[in-house]
Amino acid sequence: MRGARGWIVAGALAALIAAAAYVAQPHNGSPEHSSNSDAANGTSAVLLFARAMGHPTSQITGSFTAPAASSVMFVFSPTSPYTGDEAARIHDWVRGRGGILVYASEQGDAELDQAFGVRRASAGGFGAGTYASTPGVIAGVATVVGGDSIYPLDPSAAQVTVLRTFEGLVAGYIQRIGTGEVVVLADPLVLCNGYLEKLDNGRLLADLLGTAGPAAPVAFDEYHHGLTLSDFSPQAWVLTPWGAALLWLLVAVFAGLLLRGRGFGPRIPRPAEAARADVEWAVALGELLRRSGARAVTLGLLATASERAVAARTGLPLHPRERFWNALWIRAPELAGELAEAEHALYGSAGGDAELLKAAQRLHHVAYPVSPERRPLRPSAPKEAK
Repeated sequence: MRGARGWIVAGALAALIAAAAYVAQPHNGSPEHSSNSDAANGTSAVLLFARAMGHPTSQITGSFTAPAASSVMFVFSPTSPYTGDEAARIHDWVRGRGGILVYASEQGDAELDQAFGVRRASAGGFGAGTYASTPGVIAGVATVVGGDSIYPLDPSAAQVTVLRTFEGLVAGYIQRIGTGEVVVLADPLVLCNGYLEKLDNGRLLADLLGTAGPAAPVAFDEYHHGLTLSDFSPQAWVLTPWGAALLWLLVAVFAGLLLRGRGFGPRIPRPAEAARADVEWAVALGELLRRSGARAVTLGLLATASERAVAARTGLPLHPRERFWNALWIRAPELAGELAEAEHALYGSAGGDAELLKAAQRLHHVAYPVSPERRPLRPSAPKEAK
């Protein structure tokens, strides 16, 4: 019964998380106004319209690079911030390569705003919805439709207003910079899919596309609609849909483990480890070698250990082995002869364990001779009583 209760609680928690995620998800299909989105607030129609008008189109993805010279670039509401270097590159592209930048964003990007001198109101929520075009600035455009509220712009003398609310707030302007131009829009919705058919929105888009020429390339910045290196921070990825989903998944897994986690009986104390004597390791190794049939390995270990002991006694280097033997024959020919005979007897023992043990003992006596001081004293014969 306890297990069933845990599963019921876990299921209810998962349902609650799913409901909260559904309620909290944005209702707009593409709040960043991506050119890959067919939603009403997406901009896929801008890409298709430009292509239908004969403009070569491309999307900036993977890595950020400035478009070709004398082309049009659309930047819609970056969700990944521009770096100072990226903003400087776009500014140089506009000024020196004749680029036309259409920069449409509700709140803007800090680096882009600084690079192009964009000044915005610190608070939004100002009534909008319909904008009047400045007469004579954009041909054929009188009124366009957008969102319900904006962050108004505060243009300088060099920035010519093109769109205003009926209350007089600036919603868009155009500025000449070097050989290029920048068009800043405070309401990107005027160029989005669901708004192009309203009033003069379509004419506005056509005029923006034709600013650089009838066959100018058109690029869309989708690089700053995804994750870049500057976005790998907790507050950045948690705000993305997949990041929030991963966070909720971790919460659900943790809650499930917390509810279902239990022991499978009393804890078994770990036995204290006892130190083993060297002889136990030697016996274990010998038994392992015997069971594996590693006769050659065993003989090699015995011979190498004996040669190492002889080298230590005589002060000779063990390696290289050939040089060791040459030096041993010169320095201690008798010892070299005994060691060579013992090794020959060891490798030549074809009998059973008894013969092998006898050969190993002989090799051990050569390597570790017993000093006269350590020889056991033989008991002397009892003297005969006189």
